[in-house]
Amino acid sequence: MSLRLNGSTSGYVEIDAPATAGSNTLILPDGNGTSGQALQTNGSGALSWGPGVANDAQLCKAWVNFDGTGTVAIRASYNVSSITDNGTGDYTVNFTTALSDVNYAVTGSAALSSATNTSARILSPRGTTALATGSCRIHTDNDLGAVNDCALVSVAILR
Repeated sequence: MSLRLNGSTSGYVEIDAPATAGSNTLILPDGNGTSGQALQTNGSGALSWGPGVANDAQLCKAWVNFDGTGTVAIRASYNVSSITDNGTGDYTVNFTTALSDVNYAVTGSAALSSATNTSARILSPRGTTALATGSCRIHTDNDLGAVNDCALVSVAILR
């Protein structure tokens, strides 16, 4: 069964219930909430306005998967505008939208070869000024401490 609300001049909004046994009641909040908020549930049907995904401090703020050999190439990313190649095994991850401060965590992994995922490398912030609101400088090295360009580099920024 569907509930259709017609627009004042044209168009409509329709709510459709799934085919399910039993009843389910959702109680809408009073008021419109504020910009950036989203509806959330208490698990018993009561809905309220709460922080939207963009404001959730426990989500990944940026991530990137890139090829760090030759000309650096981003395969996939979120909130990463580009990668700067600073030299062998030395990269800067540039954020599309800056973070509010430098109190974030950097994690990731790297492998020498994307085809075989062999020769795993260590990923770590590079230098005492590695963390900035608009970027993070990282490097990849092996267990002997020698820097290497890696074909498979994945970085996640958590705050």
